[in-house]
Amino acid sequence: MVDPALSPPAPKVALSTASVYPETTVTAFEIAARLGYDGVEVMVWTDPVSQDVEALRRLSDFHGVPILAVHAPCLLITQRVWSKDPWTKLQRSREAAEKLGASTVVVHPPFRWQRSYAREFIRGVWRMADETDVRFAVENMYPWRYRDREMLAYAPAWDPTEDDHRHFTLDLSHTATARNDTLAMMDRMGDRLAHIHIADGTDSAKDEHLVPGRGDQPCAEVLAHLAAGGFDGHVVVEVNTRRAMSSAEREADLAEALAFTRRHLASAPRKTGP
Repeated sequence: MVDPALSPPAPKVALSTASVYPETTVTAFEIAARLGYDGVEVMVWTDPVSQDVEALRRLSDFHGVPILAVHAPCLLITQRVWSKDPWTKLQRSREAAEKLGASTVVVHPPFRWQRSYAREFIRGVWRMADETDVRFAVENMYPWRYRDREMLAYAPAWDPTEDDHRHFTLDLSHTATARNDTLAMMDRMGDRLAHIHIADGTDSAKDEHLVPGRGDQPCAEVLAHLAAGGFDGHVVVEVNTRRAMSSAEREADLAEALAFTRRHLASAPRKTGP
């Protein structure tokens, strides 16, 4: 039996600021503090506060909620946030992470139409990672589907395990949308798995980001595996609450997601040595 006193601490559980959309980054900090999350991941997007490092620092200090990760502005709606140049976006994300004390920058693979960026992406991310202690964790994505058609929107690939990356982010809503074997992808990532976006999903063509436990992804198994293996990254609740009928319903969903995540992280004895 593992002596709890000798076990490393369980991974910290953070709230993605995207989880409160259409409410704001400010609201995300308020909810994270009220519910007892260990920190936040800042999604840098069109909300001006998410782009303002000093405003984020003040929010973190005021609520006593650390910023554990920065999600670079990689979405279609953020193509003009922090410059049109994708390398400038990553540079600014790294600088924000360093200033805010975050350990991780989450980055998506390039879109296929970003040809120059895509050609240099693997080498460029390695080069940037060599310049900092911040982890650049490349996130698994998915093919875009419409009816019976499939479009490969990302390059070099939507599955980053096909390429040589130092660190990965595993997103369980994306594995659902891609119809991946989640546990097999996790195994391929191995000790390069640095960051988790915990959410649920089905094999819908939509990227659902359900509260964990409401879809068919092996959320509980993934969390138990992390706990047993002594995972040293962060687990980030990134769920979609846009359909919540009230702020109270949104907060209840985020409380449920936090409780699920902590319960299953505590469900297995943690590794205490090599």
